[in-house]
Amino acid sequence: MVAVDGGEVWADDSGGDGPALVMLHPGVGDSRIWEPVLAPLTGKYRVLRYDARGFGRSPAPTVKFSLLRDLSVVLDHFGVARAAFVGCSQGGATSLGLTLAQPERVSALVLLCPGIPGFPMTNKEEAAIFGPDKAVELMAGFERAQAAGDVDGFAAVMLQAWGATGTTPTVLEQARSAARAAIAIGDLELADPPVFDRLGEITVPAALMVGDADYAPLVQLNRESAPRIPGCEFLLVPGMDHFPPLREPGLVLDLITRTLARAHW
Repeated sequence: MVAVDGGEVWADDSGGDGPALVMLHPGVGDSRIWEPVLAPLTGKYRVLRYDARGFGRSPAPTVKFSLLRDLSVVLDHFGVARAAFVGCSQGGATSLGLTLAQPERVSALVLLCPGIPGFPMTNKEEAAIFGPDKAVELMAGFERAQAAGDVDGFAAVMLQAWGATGTTPTVLEQARSAARAAIAIGDLELADPPVFDRLGEITVPAALMVGDADYAPLVQLNRESAPRIPGCEFLLVPGMDHFPPLREPGLVLDLITRTLARAHW
């Protein structure tokens, strides 16, 4: 466990003498989502991963907290001055925040269906892309499950939005971990800083992957965001949803390998 402001998070350091690689999980799962790609990476890199507060093996928060601040604390705890970052969804947003706030700590950036804080999309525009009836239905489902503390109900709605290509036992357990976290966190998580208007400031090698079966508004924001990052490799994967490391581990590993080969270690 690593002490963070007012709490603690579970973290794992593979060790070794290789360059540091930090892997940040999505809001639809926890750090176990990286297991399909871990073995090849730990053979070459010092891989760090951790569960954000309330996810996986990390206790639920009891105070307001910042994902970006927690990341900085974890890096300091392990003595990591500079690393490459692989961030999925929520983890992508945090990786972008660190890249812009502390660019000296980032050698390369791999974004898997990332959140892009500050993307200028209104609720009306999102509904137009995804369909107003479906958007309202999903939001109502999340609110009912949150109010009732219904983990299974929350996970089911989450998979309607983010798991278009089907449910496996591993995907379901990831969704249930995320549902437990969402219910426990409530309103304690502070928003990541906006990054959309600053993507052009990123100077490290970068890549962005998203599946065309992902949540439609997210696909749109990823399409519009990738060209703003100088030299960013953009990969749209047919038939992939919001769980890239579980759905397409080979493609994810290839993208990580290609991008880290260009890293400014």
